[in-house]
Amino acid sequence: MLEKALTGSRRYWVWIFFLLAVIGTGFICYLRQFDYGLGITGMSRDVSWGFYISQFTFLVGVAASAVMLVIPYYLHDYKTFGKVVILGEFLAVSAVTMCILFIFVDLGQPMRVLNVILYPTPNSILFWDMIVLNGYLFLNIVIGWTTLGADRKGVPPPGWVKPLIYLSIPWAISIHTVTAFLYAGLPGRHFWLTAVMAARFLASAFASGPALLIILCLIVRKVSKFDPGKEAVQALGKIVTYAMFANVFLLGLEFFTAFYSQIPGHMHPFEYLYVGLEGHGKLVPLMWISSIFAVVALIMLVNPNMRKKESALAFACVTVFISLWIDKGFGLVVGGFVPNPFEGVTEYWPTLPEALITLGVWAIGFLILSILYKVAVTVREETSSWPSLH
Repeated sequence: MLEKALTGSRRYWVWIFFLLAVIGTGFICYLRQFDYGLGITGMSRDVSWGFYISQFTFLVGVAASAVMLVIPYYLHDYKTFGKVVILGEFLAVSAVTMCILFIFVDLGQPMRVLNVILYPTPNSILFWDMIVLNGYLFLNIVIGWTTLGADRKGVPPPGWVKPLIYLSIPWAISIHTVTAFLYAGLPGRHFWLTAVMAARFLASAFASGPALLIILCLIVRKVSKFDPGKEAVQALGKIVTYAMFANVFLLGLEFFTAFYSQIPGHMHPFEYLYVGLEGHGKLVPLMWISSIFAVVALIMLVNPNMRKKESALAFACVTVFISLWIDKGFGLVVGGFVPNPFEGVTEYWPTLPEALITLGVWAIGFLILSILYKVAVTVREETSSWPSLH
């Protein structure tokens, strides 16, 4: 089926070559980082996780959100998701690939990744994060490709794929839970030392992932003959609404705990992010944009009449995605390092090479996504008159 990605319109190839150009630029910057070291990034002794790990953290949630399609469709036989479940699985493949690449570029010396394999340490959360990420990538590739191939032939998927589908459900929850434990298990960082960190991660994941999927479904409908279905898009919109409410509620709990208790270690990171601390406040404008976008999105999503208008729903999903990308894909990681354990403030901002490497990894993800979606959409266009068999 992969040969279907080798044919397409002029617009399709312009998009592919644009992504390749961005990837090439990012790779050149990565070669510079490989030669010079992580000193070309904005990271420092005090802020040792930066843009790369922020993107990894955010994209793990996007990958995990595929479970919000798998559970209704495979466990509850919710036929409405029949056309979009493959899009969710392929989005997960793309997102997990980016996650692995962001860890790779953050290591500085990429050969260090072999240490996790050659010297396994089961008492380390990082070891288990490697296991669950690679396992989830494998599951989604096998499940997505096998079920799509069965659809193309007009036959039910083989029986052996069903156990993998059921296994992928708890596995999806595990990838983001384990990622949350990476943060919540660090006692020296008060900002992350919270029992609701995993719950926050999952709530934000189930909002940002379906929001992106809605945007992708609307784009697919516009550029192809394949229609994921209005009912499926609206159902995803409801998922985004409930998950976004849960995310905002859990964030509110964090604010209450920090400021009602008046514990400085808990308050200072929030102060740095939202009002600035000791004259430092690079992230303040971004965090307020995130908060405003979250409120605007919730107002639009909670109104059924507005949510049913696809143009309004698309705008709300864009604001949800941007809001959570800022909050989780930037503020969460950096905020945990400011101030440091000695109450010193060292600010962080990504450098140009760091930003270009990040764009390069995103471009690789979108290249994979474009190829997989091209295959899936082409197959779906060919079998549009057939009933869904999986």
